[in-house]
Amino acid sequence: MKKLFIAIISTIFIVSCNDDFLDQVPDDRLTFEDTFKTEVNAQRYLANVYSQIPSEYAQRYTTSDNSGPWTGASDEAEYVWGFHMGNYLNVADWNATTQEVSNLWSNFYRGIRSASTFIANIENCADCTQEDIKQYTSEARILRAFYYYNLMRSWGPVLLLGDTPIPPDADLEELGLQRNSIDEVTQYITSEMDIAIQDLENVSFEETSEAGRVGVPFAMFVKQKTLLFAASPLFNGNTQYSDFVNSEGENLIPQTYNEQKWKAAADVSKAFIEMFVPNKFRLYTEQNSDGSLNPYLSVRNVMITDFNEEIIYARPRGGDAYTYDITPYHLGADGCNRGGGGLSATQAAVDAFFTSNGRSIDDPQANYTEDGFSEFQAPFDFTTRTTYNPWTNREPRFYNSITYNGALWLNRGGGDIFTKTWYGGNSGRRAGTNDYPPTGYVVRKSYPVGECYPSRALPMFRLAELYLDYVEALNEYDPGNADILKYLNLIRERAGIPLYGSPALEAPSSQAEMREAIHKERRVELFVESVRYFDVRRWLIADEVLDGPAYGMDINAREEADFYNIVEFENRVFRPQDYLWPIPQDEINANPSLNQNPGW
Repeated sequence: MKKLFIAIISTIFIVSCNDDFLDQVPDDRLTFEDTFKTEVNAQRYLANVYSQIPSEYAQRYTTSDNSGPWTGASDEAEYVWGFHMGNYLNVADWNATTQEVSNLWSNFYRGIRSASTFIANIENCADCTQEDIKQYTSEARILRAFYYYNLMRSWGPVLLLGDTPIPPDADLEELGLQRNSIDEVTQYITSEMDIAIQDLENVSFEETSEAGRVGVPFAMFVKQKTLLFAASPLFNGNTQYSDFVNSEGENLIPQTYNEQKWKAAADVSKAFIEMFVPNKFRLYTEQNSDGSLNPYLSVRNVMITDFNEEIIYARPRGGDAYTYDITPYHLGADGCNRGGGGLSATQAAVDAFFTSNGRSIDDPQANYTEDGFSEFQAPFDFTTRTTYNPWTNREPRFYNSITYNGALWLNRGGGDIFTKTWYGGNSGRRAGTNDYPPTGYVVRKSYPVGECYPSRALPMFRLAELYLDYVEALNEYDPGNADILKYLNLIRERAGIPLYGSPALEAPSSQAEMREAIHKERRVELFVESVRYFDVRRWLIADEVLDGPAYGMDINAREEADFYNIVEFENRVFRPQDYLWPIPQDEINANPSLNQNPGW
């Protein structure tokens, strides 16, 4: 019976709704009793609870598949298409009445309400065993907590609705629901995960027939992420929110810094590692014919090999929208090699990748050349090409992540294609008209090499991110702990660059230097994985890195030689209120007890 779940969830993942979060009724229009009478119908309802899991590979159309604007709204990238929500965030043209704000808020609360309804009624399933009921309840509990986590990371202190579903016709103003503090939200999410972890202790899902179900690894991953947010400067002793209080005058964001919050996050990450590594999860690697590590194929294929040993959780199927976004226009090419190429990496993102000796490009020992050309063979190519020097001798993750002007395209089945992103090139502004990279660079990461717009598993959580979460938290409360270098270097080793503390590269010598090294590694390793937008906000540096001029190559230059000049493509704006999203105005109108986030 459980093996039906993958088919059910793959179908229901397309369901979406934009109604307000407390105005929902069950999606299956059976009678309420019928919905929970049989296991098949109960699983259908549970699959609908699953349907609110975001697909961050659909960000072009923000809130489609519950996606956010995270990549285009960060300093990683720019979407060429003006309707993308990130473009509005980048110029501060959004507010509490923006429809996408309401959609995301409502969709997550929709999932929370559906999960609570399921938990309250699954006991009525006549042909479910007690083991089934316990498992399904735990899955719904994990999903409910996960949706609260998604709300927390954007809106901060949110409403905890409790276990009893609120009737759709309830008078919200009369109920007087108020926001809970960050500490209360954190405690709720983590305690719900603990209950589910205990109840699912002996449950193991099959990787194929039950792919997409949430279990103990998912719960532990989200638990440590929640604690990491709670420990970070945005929510830990942030005195900018001293006046952000509830009706009783109590602070919604704690005003006293607590170092132990970092320890709590690190402890969960460490427990995950001890429980699951390497018996269930390990960093994905590929080897050359002689058995040596192939760093380029390792960092490339970890994102496109379905349910590999590094993937903690992946959304079962999807990806066509994202594949189109990162496939260059390629005028004249066949359909499989034609796309929009409109998800474009910023110059800041390009510059963040290390050189082949593992150093930042501004390091005097990086062997980085700012201009000119030389003959160079990229790891995705079979021969040397005349290449712009800033794109030579970079680390493997750069070549996996960025399509630059003149690069050999990844699919060669229909003949060799060289992507030209300058104005007159096959993927430039003149050829594409509305489909071109506004910075001259096209994001390449996660391109499904050798396939033609496939439906594939979409990675959401992977072990490399957990390692980086762990070392960040560890460095904040126990700097000098040997695990910091150990797990940071495991990431770098797989990437094929020198390890910190090796003869080729000195180790960071202070907590501040290590913090900078960890931040840099996160930016590169987790590029376009919907992490950077949240990192810079929780670190309280978004007003530095998301505000001001954003740069790229000169895509409007009529001569290719002039394309290589770095120019400003946009002056971005990030205001103090942008650290927390506004609560949708229609929710404020329906429930005046909800106080709006500061500045909105």
